[in-house]
Amino acid sequence: MLIDTQGARVLFFQDELKDEITSEYFDGAYWQRNNAIIGSAFGRGITWFFKINNDEFVLRHYHRGGLIGKLIKDGYCYTGLKNTRAYQEFLVTQQLVDKNLPVPQPIAGQVIKHGLFYRADLITQKIAGANDLVAVLKDRALNQVDYQQIGAMIRRFHDVNLWHADLNTHNIILDGDGKWWLIDFDRCKFKPAADAWKQANLARLKRSFVKEKNKDTAFKWQTTDWDLLLAGYQN
Repeated sequence: MLIDTQGARVLFFQDELKDEITSEYFDGAYWQRNNAIIGSAFGRGITWFFKINNDEFVLRHYHRGGLIGKLIKDGYCYTGLKNTRAYQEFLVTQQLVDKNLPVPQPIAGQVIKHGLFYRADLITQKIAGANDLVAVLKDRALNQVDYQQIGAMIRRFHDVNLWHADLNTHNIILDGDGKWWLIDFDRCKFKPAADAWKQANLARLKRSFVKEKNKDTAFKWQTTDWDLLLAGYQN
């Protein structure tokens, strides 16, 4: 990773992008002007999907959630670059890439300091043909092999002691080739091995399945499917 400090703005990116990454890369309007936008998603803010030549990327701005997010939309207390959400997510994701785990490649990040606070953005590789697990289960039911593959994938992350801060059905992705991925490593970290946090991680995922089922009857999941996922995780 290379770091480029430009006054209050700090860019960090993959080494091979030394002469390419500029602050414009983190501006959705820039990609709109260049007719590079291929899609968007709405959550706490807008996530942009853009294309350069044959490569597709995701641009995400960091937004706060919960009650504090209503007061401070996207500002975080600055205590050094290495403590920022974007920098830490870049590092953790790259470590997972290096371990050959199914995660999108981090490309570049930006931190802009404003007094005691900062705002941040992150660019990652876009997974080709991606649909999150919620969208998949609204379209069709999964079979035993699917659930076992998901369980086995999660086990791979736990085996390297990666704690996922938000393990839910929206962060499990199926690509166009039928491969399962895990995304969104904001606030994630490597922890000492312990069954307690791994089981809590799985319990969080199960609550996500139940929540989506209660929200929409089109969500094709039943409690017995959880046993199939656990079988894949345990084996």
